[in-house]
Amino acid sequence: MRFKIDENLPVELASLLSHAGHHAASVVAQQLQGKPDSIIVDVCVREKRVLVTLDLDFADIRAYPPDQYPGLIVLRVHQQDKQHLIQTFEHVIPVLDRERIEGRLWIVEERRIRIRGESA
Repeated sequence: MRFKIDENLPVELASLLSHAGHHAASVVAQQLQGKPDSIIVDVCVREKRVLVTLDLDFADIRAYPPDQYPGLIVLRVHQQDKQHLIQTFEHVIPVLDRERIEGRLWIVEERRIRIRGESA
């Protein structure tokens, strides 16, 4: 799968995904930092990449209907320090092999992943 790591997340998430056999690019590496959400999500659609972000705006299914995107992963955590974000995201990697992400919104919390969108 292909992923885009938002600027508000550690770039190490791209390494975690790469080690699991996925392709990940970061908003920072593509010099898209500071761009509006609409541009970031349009780039993800064009590149067929799942957006991984802390931006809770993407969890609003009225503004971002999951079926219109390659996938959205929103981390909703109590702590946003680098190590905590990495540890929380590590729980996502094995789920990628079991659950479809395309056309879905995954809300990742410390102890669970909620999946919204069309059922498989």
